[in-house]
Amino acid sequence: MMADKIDTRAVGLDVGLAFIRWLTGAENLHYGLWTGLEVTAGNLRAAQDNYSTRLFGYLPEGRLRILDIGGGAGETAKKLLALGHAVEIVVPSAFLAARCRETARGAVVHETTFEAFAGTGPFDLCLFSESFQYIPLAESLPKCARLLAPGGQVLIADCFRTEAYRGRAVHGPQPGGGHQIAAFRAAVPQAGFAVVAEEDITDAVAPSIDLEQRLFNVLGHGVVRVSDELRGKRPWAHWALARMIGLFLSARRRENLMQRLMGTARTSQAFRTYNRYLITRLARAGA
Repeated sequence: MMADKIDTRAVGLDVGLAFIRWLTGAENLHYGLWTGLEVTAGNLRAAQDNYSTRLFGYLPEGRLRILDIGGGAGETAKKLLALGHAVEIVVPSAFLAARCRETARGAVVHETTFEAFAGTGPFDLCLFSESFQYIPLAESLPKCARLLAPGGQVLIADCFRTEAYRGRAVHGPQPGGGHQIAAFRAAVPQAGFAVVAEEDITDAVAPSIDLEQRLFNVLGHGVVRVSDELRGKRPWAHWALARMIGLFLSARRRENLMQRLMGTARTSQAFRTYNRYLITRLARAGA
């Protein structure tokens, strides 16, 4: 195995964050909330700011010690710090951890998975902003229960799969993701929590899928146009480029990428069918 294997995920994150920063002036990785906004790239920053405003409306009162689990590039933590909260971030990616340290100055950054996080808190709030789906249900809420101070709460903003979703083998790749919503509902009381506030914002965030797919289709058109031109006029260059791409991406990843670039199945309507996007605040049962 090569010691200096190229980290394509880090490269992809770097490029993606650079593009988002160029487009919006920030490095938000989350959905936008599009109520009252035309779904255009020019409104993405406003939609993402609307999302943050809605999410922060579910914060408990007072100055909080917050554990931001899966903190992305640190933009949410930066805003929480500006509101006067103390923030610690858990993020498993070395690249994103570096971005968090740069963006959310004043936050404590833990470069680890939540499952391996060794901190003890106690925290007033465990926050999952589009990160809850990546942690097994058997570990996420029970660990939060151990980390929270008396009266502490959990705030989750994420996608959950509906009963209509029966897996990739049945439906093919579909937008969204997350735990089955029925399984989540069952896990809440099992971990000793109860829902104290909840809002379904599926319809408001779903247009993010259409905007994302339109962007990919524009990129896909450019890729196909250049490929066809090279194949017809510079076949040797086309061959060399294909070989180079093959060094970085497996056949399966190339196929998945082309589906994203050229496909039309990822739509806001498909997102609504197979997902519920919830903002949910939990407190200990009986508190």
